[in-house]
Amino acid sequence: MKKNVLIIGAGGVAQVVAHKCAQNNDILGDIHIASRTKSKCDAIVDSVREKNSMKVEAGLTAHALDALDIAATKALIETTGVEIVINVGSAFVNMSVLQACIETGVAYMDTAIHEDPAKICETPPWYGNHEWKRRELCAEKGITAILGVGFDPGVVNAYARLASDDYFDTITDIDIVDINAGSHGKYFATNFDPEINFREFTGVVYSWQNGQWQTNTMFEIGKEFDLPVVGTCKAYMTGHDEIHSLSRNMGGADVRFWMGFGDHYINVFTVLNNLGLLSEQPVKTAEGLDVVPLKVVKAVLPDPSSLAPGYEGKTCIGDFVKGSKNGEPREVFIYNVADHKEAYEEVGSQGISYTAGVPPVAAALLIASGEWDVKTMVNVEELPPKPFLDILNRIGLPTRIKDSEGDRALSFS
Repeated sequence: MKKNVLIIGAGGVAQVVAHKCAQNNDILGDIHIASRTKSKCDAIVDSVREKNSMKVEAGLTAHALDALDIAATKALIETTGVEIVINVGSAFVNMSVLQACIETGVAYMDTAIHEDPAKICETPPWYGNHEWKRRELCAEKGITAILGVGFDPGVVNAYARLASDDYFDTITDIDIVDINAGSHGKYFATNFDPEINFREFTGVVYSWQNGQWQTNTMFEIGKEFDLPVVGTCKAYMTGHDEIHSLSRNMGGADVRFWMGFGDHYINVFTVLNNLGLLSEQPVKTAEGLDVVPLKVVKAVLPDPSSLAPGYEGKTCIGDFVKGSKNGEPREVFIYNVADHKEAYEEVGSQGISYTAGVPPVAAALLIASGEWDVKTMVNVEELPPKPFLDILNRIGLPTRIKDSEGDRALSFS
């Protein structure tokens, strides 16, 4: 039976989600796209039709919606008859959309942790400050809510679970590495919402080590990783969503997140930060206007979705996992490589959006089949990973593994 879908958001990730839902609309049925700016939704609808992404004839409709308005979101869910909501809007709307889903009885998923606009880098575990507080309510009402089902968080969580299930008896270390070796040709830009991007890097860097939260500053700890396809890359330990659930669900293993940054990005970021231009706190101009510096910076930077046409190069994202199997030490790297140009040719978005947008569609297909329709709130590592990774293999994000036996593709069929 088809499960109609509502996509909330109209950025580069939403465009990928729309195309992938359309390519699988024999299962996902009618597709609705909603955002504050309906014209952006209309543009995504046009893109889907121009690329003939629809597998079968079905509805594809754009809507205007303020997703912070719970009543309006509930009304849209009810009038459209959707059964799955894929939230790829701003992380500021997560809790509002989740509540609307709980009250209407439909499945919910997102790709990033909720953010309070007034707070940066809350006390860990971040999910415990917001989403997990609704877990009992989801279980009571039988609501499937899958948190953080992008790539990181999301696929990397599934990689950790796969490692635990198939490759280790005991895991001691999980190092998640995210490298974008592509180039967009702009002087400076972020690959997703600048406001969310900068907020990740202006607070404390949290990692889970030795059974407790460790703190560092941004760009304090760097390390070179030798990676398939993209080669040797410098990455820095960074706080990130998935650490906060994996620290609870992976048996006490140390969990760290590493992201690649070039010297140019670090220099520009440092200047902006030192000048106070990345602050979320309002300031008053000489003319008496109240402005938020971070929002001003966001307004002058390129829209991330505009980067796609000229983007070239590849991404490499995966998990270095260490531990033991049958009493012997072991290390594996489970990963994916995506290509910016190929992503643009297929769905009109760059590779970062592609890696974030394909996984929630795989999750939606598993909810529709019942395999992931768990009627409670979960993070991805709490779900069986192989059905998820099998679909990703088929719809655009194949999984590979590098270990003592070599570098090879993984099949889950």
